[in-house]
Amino acid sequence: MTETMIEHRNEVVLVGRLTSPAAERVLPSGDTITSWRITVDRDGDGRDVVDCTAWTARLQRSSLTWQKGDTVEVTGAIRRRFWRAGAGLGSATEIEVHAARRVNASATRPRKRG
Repeated sequence: MTETMIEHRNEVVLVGRLTSPAAERVLPSGDTITSWRITVDRDGDGRDVVDCTAWTARLQRSSLTWQKGDTVEVTGAIRRRFWRAGAGLGSATEIEVHAARRVNASATRPRKRG
């Protein structure tokens, strides 16, 4: 019997509501990341809350312009990060964002004057 090689993939596309606006953070390595949180409605009942992280300057700049309640689309890969936290290890599962865009501004977004 011959086994068929199946290529592994780690691709994620999410569209959801921004519930925690983007914030920059400098890691101990000196790298800057920008993180935000979106809520994605499930089919039927419930929601999933997903943390997203951008590593590129372009994504960091654009995500910092979004406001709570905006609908955004993100594409990327699931990552699990580990770090030392006091006497133990901490971990988080998040989306490492490769591309993102605001799909729809929040209805509560203030209108620009002029």
